[in-house]
Amino acid sequence: MVPVAKNKQPPKRAPKGSPKVAKRPPVNAADLYDRLVALYPDAHCELDFTTPFQLLVATILSAQCTDKRVNMVTPVLFSRYPTIESLARAKQEDVEEIIKSTGFFRNKARSIVSMAGALVDRHAEAVPSTLEALVTLPGVGRKTANVVLGNAFDINEGVVVDTHVGRLAGRLGLTSQTDPVKVEQELMALFPRERWTMLAHLLIFHGRRVCDAKNPRCADCTLSAICPSSRV
Repeated sequence: MVPVAKNKQPPKRAPKGSPKVAKRPPVNAADLYDRLVALYPDAHCELDFTTPFQLLVATILSAQCTDKRVNMVTPVLFSRYPTIESLARAKQEDVEEIIKSTGFFRNKARSIVSMAGALVDRHAEAVPSTLEALVTLPGVGRKTANVVLGNAFDINEGVVVDTHVGRLAGRLGLTSQTDPVKVEQELMALFPRERWTMLAHLLIFHGRRVCDAKNPRCADCTLSAICPSSRV
């Protein structure tokens, strides 16, 4: 008996809009850093601050909010509450009214008032300069602590992994992880400690200006020649 040929399933096609399969190897970390520095020699923290405490508050407010919006709110907040103690004694509802436009304002107001109180009670109204102490404060996680340590104290304790850093690290082939802590660990292994703070600024600058989440401008990107995810 002649065997009946089985119907062959047509090959599956990638859905429309899927990113191109990477054809280039992951970028060289040192080369990438040099290219980014050349592109953004003025890269810096875009939250306005003059003291570690102001940066700590601004960073908490920046969650799910743009730095531009935070910078519009903090002058009013710090004018009303110029010291750590005054913010610690503030009524939460009064703080909520000032920071309402930053989103999640009730949780943020609760965090910054409680955080200020913890600084008064446990740290003599001084922002601690260690990761271990910072992450014990209300509303302060590892990312926020890294922002404060790197930019207020010039201490490279880790890499700030926000949505921009996480997205670009994946697109550039620097990591296959999606969890921010794991992404940070892999970036820390690839780059020297003295570059950790600036690395985040460089990636954030590029993410905000060129490598958009939904529509990356690969045709205008000077990293396209080395980027494994480039669409050009």
